[in-house]
Amino acid sequence: MQTFVRTLVAGLLLCLAASAFAHPGASIHVAVDGRVFFVDTGGGVFVVGRDGKRVKQPGPAFHWFALDEASGLAKTRWPAIPGAEITAVGTRPTVVLSSDFPVAVGADGALYYPRLRGGTQFELVRVAPAGTLTVHARFPAMKRSDGDFQYVNGLAATPDGALYFTHDRSVHRIDAKGRVTTIARDVVVPGCARIPGVEPQVGPYLRGLDVAPNGTVFVAAAGCGAVLMISPKGVVTPVLRATPPYSPTAVAVAKGEVFVLEYLHTVGDDRTQWLPRVRKITTQGTVELVVRGTR
Repeated sequence: MQTFVRTLVAGLLLCLAASAFAHPGASIHVAVDGRVFFVDTGGGVFVVGRDGKRVKQPGPAFHWFALDEASGLAKTRWPAIPGAEITAVGTRPTVVLSSDFPVAVGADGALYYPRLRGGTQFELVRVAPAGTLTVHARFPAMKRSDGDFQYVNGLAATPDGALYFTHDRSVHRIDAKGRVTTIARDVVVPGCARIPGVEPQVGPYLRGLDVAPNGTVFVAAAGCGAVLMISPKGVVTPVLRATPPYSPTAVAVAKGEVFVLEYLHTVGDDRTQWLPRVRKITTQGTVELVVRGTR
C-alpha cells in the first residue's frame, strides 16, 4: 500500500511539473516559393501565402515539423517510437510532423531527430527515405540544476550537410561526418524578460533556430522573450524583443529576412490559450507583423 501511495504521489508531482512547464510549438519554415509555414499547437500547421492569407494545412497539431521540398519522405515508413509519433502529409512540400522532439530534413533528403539513450547520451537518428535508421552522431546528455535533462529543443539543417541544435543555454553544430562542436555555451540574455510558464532553471531556454548562409545563427530565447544572433565565433547579440507574455519559440531565415514564431505564453497547459503570431525582421532591420495572434 505504501509503495502504491508513493508511486501515485510521484506521478501527481510529475504531472504538476509538466503543467507548470508548458511549451508551445517551435517550428516555422519558409518554402522555396516564399510561403511561410508555422505550427499552432492548438490548431495544427498553417501556411501564409504570398497574398497574406492564412490557410490550415492537413495533419495533427504537433509541436514540431520540417519541410521536405522534394517530397522524398512523403511515403517513408516511420519508426515506432514509444510515446511519440512522426507523420508526413502533403507533397511539394511534404510537411513532416513530430509530436515530441524537433526534426529536420538534411541536405541529403533524410530526416533527423534526437533520442535519449540510457540516460547518459543523445543520439541523432537519421531516417532515410526508404525508412532505414542509422545513428549519425552521439553527444553527452547534460543535466539542469534541478536534475532534469537539457533536452534538444531545436534542430536545423544547412546546405553543407551540417545540423545545428540547441540545449537550454547552448548552441551546437554537427558536421556531415557526425562530429559535434559547440557554437556558444552558457548563453546569457541581457535584460532577460520573465516569461509565464518558463521555469527559471532553464535560463534563456533556447529553442528553434536557423542558420544564415554566412554561418550566423538566429535562435529563439523563449525564456527571455528575445531572438539572438550568434556569430560563427560565438558572439551573442539580441536582435528582437517581444513584450511578455509573448515570446519567440522558433525562427526561419529566408532571403536575408528573419521570420519569428511567437506565442502568447501562459502558466497552464491549455493549448487554446497559446495564440501564435508571426513577425519578421526585414533586410532593413525593421520589424513587421506577418500574422496576428488570433485563430
